[in-house]
Amino acid sequence: MEAATTALIMPQMNINNNSTPLRSEAKLTAARPNTYAISSPNGKRNHVARGLSMSPQVQDGVVGRTLCSARVSTYPTEIIESHSMTAEERIGVILLNLGGPDTLHDVQPFLFNLFADPDIIRLPRLFGFLQRPLAQLISTLRAPKSKEGYAAIGGGSPLRRITDEQANAIKLALQGKDVPANVYVAMRYWHPFTEEAVHQIKRDRITRLVVLPLYPQYSISTTGSSIRVLRDMFRNDEYLSGVPVAIIQSWYQREGYIKSMADLIEKELQTFPKPDEAMIFFSAHGVPVSYVENAGDPYRDQMEDCIFLIMQELKARGVPNDHTLAYQSRVGPVQWLKPYTDEVLVELGKQGIKSLLAVPVSFVSEHIETLEEIDMEYKELALESGIIHWGRVPALNCTSSFINDMADAVIEALPSAMEISPSAAAEEADDGLLSYVVKLLFGSILAFFLLLSPKVKSAFKN
Repeated sequence: MEAATTALIMPQMNINNNSTPLRSEAKLTAARPNTYAISSPNGKRNHVARGLSMSPQVQDGVVGRTLCSARVSTYPTEIIESHSMTAEERIGVILLNLGGPDTLHDVQPFLFNLFADPDIIRLPRLFGFLQRPLAQLISTLRAPKSKEGYAAIGGGSPLRRITDEQANAIKLALQGKDVPANVYVAMRYWHPFTEEAVHQIKRDRITRLVVLPLYPQYSISTTGSSIRVLRDMFRNDEYLSGVPVAIIQSWYQREGYIKSMADLIEKELQTFPKPDEAMIFFSAHGVPVSYVENAGDPYRDQMEDCIFLIMQELKARGVPNDHTLAYQSRVGPVQWLKPYTDEVLVELGKQGIKSLLAVPVSFVSEHIETLEEIDMEYKELALESGIIHWGRVPALNCTSSFINDMADAVIEALPSAMEISPSAAAEEADDGLLSYVVKLLFGSILAFFLLLSPKVKSAFKN
């Protein structure tokens, strides 16, 4: 699974969520201590962090008015010129995503990169030296099962190809709005890695950057992890530290996204014999409960708010269907957000539900969790449980209304770009080569003994 995560022990983080429905009045409202929610007259709202330093300073923002009939947006002159755009300015947009193995040979190293991320397996600082040995252990145990999944969808992940297509589409949409920009793809765990994208940004001498995660809802394990990597790179680079940066931390409340999702759901419902009787089944990628309860991750609240907004839009269109939300892709011996997708499917069958439309709400691109986990595993389970009519809403991919809205989000974020604060705390100095080698050796020995434990092997294999 490309986004499977495991939680152990989490440090406290002060991330509070303040989710509200779409509003008709334009204003800036505090969303979290270091982000701001921009609400526009047409209901657009996205969280924007001002610079990679997460500085909580506020500036007035102006948002665009979407002309839906023409599928373009016009903006007051000041939204383009308020950030002192000149002929020499080079705007960059960096799309953040997890990445996925291109071939079956890439599966184990991809999984290693995933589990070596301290935002995925969250160890206490005292045991940080176990990070890489533990990642090696888990990736070795999980690789055979994961390879089976990727083999079932063609031998690799389509995520890179689709994300490249999204990048090109957003670039063209920005050009159509008279905002030329270079758009880069930065994958967290496989090529093109974030480091590769940042290197290209420096080569192109980008002077203003918008960071756009391809995760509608914020989680410390997805958007948070990618931003941490970017922050460290920019903080330690003389050129990059002077580039004004705006980060769109979440955008699930944007009107364009909500309407795009509603369009896909409404269209797919028409494939059922009795569209009004089909239950809309939102399946979101899960996170460990400890992320939410101990670390203040706003993911669950944002997901529930997102579902509310989509259903509100559907009801406004006269779509009366019932709906439910469940979480998929759990892994490891810890508690994840409930209810679990597989358990809910069985329960719905017992309740006599015969028509079910699955909606992968936390994904904007097709990948293994839609193509194999939902389309194969969950479909088979649903049919075995008594569901007769099964459907699945496709991921947004390059849907024109979605791409257009992402381009609008970039334009709206540009005025908020700020340089990295020089007061940002520096990372702790490295303990030295000898200390690192000793810790790695000790961690490898411990990981070896863990490998001998049948319970540990079973937990991470499955």
